[in-house]
Amino acid sequence: MIGARRIFYLPRARKEQKAEQVELLSDKLKRAKVAVLTDYRGLTVSQIQDLRGKLRTGDVEYRVVKNTLARRAAESAGVPALEKELEGPVAIAFGYDDLSLPSKLINEWVRQTRLKLDVKGGLVEGRVFSPDQVRQLADLPSREILLAQLLGTLQSPVAQLVAIMETPHQQLLGVLNAYKNKLEAA
Repeated sequence: MIGARRIFYLPRARKEQKAEQVELLSDKLKRAKVAVLTDYRGLTVSQIQDLRGKLRTGDVEYRVVKNTLARRAAESAGVPALEKELEGPVAIAFGYDDLSLPSKLINEWVRQTRLKLDVKGGLVEGRVFSPDQVRQLADLPSREILLAQLLGTLQSPVAQLVAIMETPHQQLLGVLNAYKNKLEAA
């Protein structure tokens, strides 16, 4: 009788757990600014833990996912185009702040450990990116540096305009001072 209860309730519990996992993944896909999909084949559990630790330094979450659940989550999150990237062993690095940080940290980890970790693609603000586009993200400066560069670019023409507008006044003031000095000397 006890065994029958377990068999009766176990499949339902599994369905509920899977539904919760799909909902959790869907929420993460919606909230994340960037999600980098990687093929973790060939890595040991301790190496994956080491990668997770590296990614945690930048508030990036790294999860190994089941493809069927991830496909359902992608569809639920409104990014069905991501489904074709979900083949083979997949782990996803979720970044919630800086767009380039997950791919930068993954590249740094690969350089330091000299292990193979293939980037399969990514999701950046709702758009699916190819592996090459995700690698290009790693080359981008941080958000703060980009904002500073933009501000400098915007500020430069304004400073030039102010300098041009001040030049006639300075020249007129110079002529008047020279005339004043001439009159005082005479």
